[in-house]
Amino acid sequence: MTAFHRFALFATGVSAALLISACQPVSDDVEGNTAQDDVQVAIEQVESHDDMAANEGHDMTTSDTAPDETSMTDMLKDYTKSMTDMHNEIMVGMAYNDPDTAFAKSMLGHHRGAVDMAKIELKYGTDETMHTLAQDIIDSQQLEIDIMNKWLASHPDAPEPKPNTQAMQQAYAAGMQDMHDAMMTAIANPVPDMAFARSMLPHHRGAVDMAMLQLQYGTDKEMRKLAQDIIDAQQPEIVLIQEWIVKTLANTGEAASNDTDKDTAANTKEAIGVVKTTKPNA
Repeated sequence: MTAFHRFALFATGVSAALLISACQPVSDDVEGNTAQDDVQVAIEQVESHDDMAANEGHDMTTSDTAPDETSMTDMLKDYTKSMTDMHNEIMVGMAYNDPDTAFAKSMLGHHRGAVDMAKIELKYGTDETMHTLAQDIIDSQQLEIDIMNKWLASHPDAPEPKPNTQAMQQAYAAGMQDMHDAMMTAIANPVPDMAFARSMLPHHRGAVDMAMLQLQYGTDKEMRKLAQDIIDAQQPEIVLIQEWIVKTLANTGEAASNDTDKDTAANTKEAIGVVKTTKPNA
């Protein structure tokens, strides 16, 4: 495992740990070392991951189809910076008192992360389908970034937490942990197009989860509409990515090895119908 791979695992693991601790209520009798404990857990997870790779004799940074060492290292560095910036911005957004403001601020960081990742794909990737997806993500999510910036300019945060603020923050934190773990693994893939697909898949799933939480806890009509628009736009892209991964692996003689690789397009399409027929809290 290269130093940059270890750094990517460490940085994203620590960001996720801090994100969880930042949004959890702490009682008066708990000492103020919770965040430090969470960071230590993240470090131990990274070390464990490294030991497992060494014991199995598996080098995740080499492949017959991998780019040269310089471009691979640069790609990992770019992805790591993008993910760290995105996670930090989401952490700040989740701390807002009003659920609608928290959604807008968190999703703003999430979208900026998507745009950064898409630009990295255009820089290093070569697959036409993934290039088209990357450009579509840049075009569509930049428009939504503009919508959120405009909305936030006229919607200051609530002065105090609302009754459902804590539940919202905990739900966001749990979902972000899953997304971070999956993306942390994905960016280590040495093939640029596959790294993009495998990292964008949990990223899109995370956006859908965040949008569904907005429909559950938010009340602002414009932000609720944006949440539904995000679900409607990103679910089909999830299907596209899943099918591309399976097809690409088949063409190289590899089999789908985990839930991220498997073609669950039918389940995803079914989920779209569930989302559209669900009546969230008004």
